[in-house]
Amino acid sequence: MSITKKSTVKSVALAVGLGLVALPALSACGSSDTDSGDGGGGSKTVTLVSHDSWAVSKSVLAAFEKQSGYKVRVLEDGDAGQAVNKAILTKDNPQGDVFFGVDNTLLSRALDNGLFQSYEAKGSDLVLPEYRVDQDRHRVTSVDTGDICVNYDKAYFSKHKLAPPTSFDDLIKPEYKNLLVTENASASSPGLGFLLGTAAKYGDDGWQDYWKKLKANGVKVVDGWEQAYNEEFSGSAGGKKAKGDRPLVVSYASSPPAEVIYADPKPTTAPTGVATGTCFRQVEYAGLLSNAENAEGGKALLDFMLTRTFQDDMPLNMFVYPVREAAQVPPEFVKYGPQAKNPETLDPSKIADNRDDWVKSWTSLVLK
Repeated sequence: MSITKKSTVKSVALAVGLGLVALPALSACGSSDTDSGDGGGGSKTVTLVSHDSWAVSKSVLAAFEKQSGYKVRVLEDGDAGQAVNKAILTKDNPQGDVFFGVDNTLLSRALDNGLFQSYEAKGSDLVLPEYRVDQDRHRVTSVDTGDICVNYDKAYFSKHKLAPPTSFDDLIKPEYKNLLVTENASASSPGLGFLLGTAAKYGDDGWQDYWKKLKANGVKVVDGWEQAYNEEFSGSAGGKKAKGDRPLVVSYASSPPAEVIYADPKPTTAPTGVATGTCFRQVEYAGLLSNAENAEGGKALLDFMLTRTFQDDMPLNMFVYPVREAAQVPPEFVKYGPQAKNPETLDPSKIADNRDDWVKSWTSLVLK
């Protein structure tokens, strides 16, 4: 769900949107001089399975390895939807010990399929109350949060003397016709989050009518975030190079800080902004995999993810917000990408009951 330092260095942008379809083979990236010969099953190695957006400072990870005695091996499995599906298919013989990257849009799929075993991580009592879930069984640990929102190209709207949109309602107005690009809700986490945001905003009886109007107003749908943000969107560094012509894109509230932090030369203000009335809040979780070979190492790694050291380090590596009380937020986030004050939210049980039907209906309505 998130921007990562390694991806922004290459593209000054967010990490690839989480997908829900293909199941590619795992690729190993590892922490440093990690011995992966034991496949993560030995007592000295703990294996983290993740989507491609996992990132942590080398010094922070090295400190954990020194303190705990474990070497961390990381297996990246594409985007989060792919990684979740693969983990479910291999749950009886898991590829690792801990899974990181399932979010509130897909949590029910993981829990209903028995992906995780119970473990209450140390520090769980310090997670902000609004991000706590599964409190009776503790199968997942909340790690980070972020907002999926429409971003806008400031230069475009200034040039055309047009006020940028601020809400879902604005996006269906004639003055914004043919300006928005979004991702396929059946194949991308930001796309799904945007769909869920409209379902939360307009309810079971209203979201389909909203999408009919959005389609009539020229919304463009592409496969995933990378294409939408780095090719179609005129406001991003990648989009400028690709001559993108859509000044509105579904992305993250943390996209503008990334555009500033990784630009060279660094601008004095973000070239992109956020339509704060279009935001849907994501929460991302980690859990101890059922049948993990190194459960003790996995528990230590989950404890580590809730320490101040990791939570303070996380924002500028994965471009997400911490969930622990009193964790530090970088000043660039406060200035260029503050969290939405009133984001749309949905209870995970509501998502679980309706997600598949919503996506099916959306696909029929928007893509056909």
